[in-house]
Amino acid sequence: MTTRKKETAPELAPATISEHDGVRYLHLGTPWVQGAMRLKKPAQIELEYVQRMMAWMLLRPTEEVARGHAVQLGLGAGAITRFTHGVMKMKTTVVELNPTVIGVNRAFFRLPAQGLRLRVLEMDAQHWVDEVAEPGSVDVLCVDVYDHEAAGPVLDSEAFYRGCARVLAEGGVMSVNLFGRHASFARSARRIAAAFSGGVVVAMQPTREGNTIVLALKRSSLPERDELAARAQQIDTRFGLPARKWLRMIRPLPDSVLPPA
Repeated sequence: MTTRKKETAPELAPATISEHDGVRYLHLGTPWVQGAMRLKKPAQIELEYVQRMMAWMLLRPTEEVARGHAVQLGLGAGAITRFTHGVMKMKTTVVELNPTVIGVNRAFFRLPAQGLRLRVLEMDAQHWVDEVAEPGSVDVLCVDVYDHEAAGPVLDSEAFYRGCARVLAEGGVMSVNLFGRHASFARSARRIAAAFSGGVVVAMQPTREGNTIVLALKRSSLPERDELAARAQQIDTRFGLPARKWLRMIRPLPDSVLPPA
């Protein structure tokens, strides 16, 4: 996962793998699962919370859903990368600090070779947001930045989320993996809402494990329910993702976590 400054990279936990019942799992020196791939269906997104990170698709017009530049901060087991690059055929960039995660993905999780549509950058996500990415150059940003302890996101400041908003194009959308039952959730959601002031921020229901995906749309409004339903149907049919189910999970952020007006 994308965590610390690069000069401390030797201290990063090594990536390891395990397999059970036809699924290969990624770990960072602990039993915590950092990603997964079903061996017979590598393009399929196996973990439910990772599937829900793709709910950004509901917030993009149908004709634009697979267009533009998709960026992942935190590679995990490469599920989102394999999907945006391999299935959706989008230009895709991955930012991952831990070199062993990149190496294990190439060896065991079918990370595609770099080319015109795929870049894999070994660097700190904060550095990429602040100093590498061009403002407005990203259409979709998926943020899943946890360390080996998986106790909470390691990049979670309002400044970080403002940087994420800055790199997004107008109408661009970010999805973030948070722990909805963790005490830090309200703080994180409040920071995202402040960074995306003038846009829309919504949350999905937590998974059984407690992962809660927050979606932030830059300087745009939430589509009408009928339009979202039509988009969900198209996503289900074209990409085989449970978008109609996602639609029932999306909720506004509670007033208690919103920043003061």
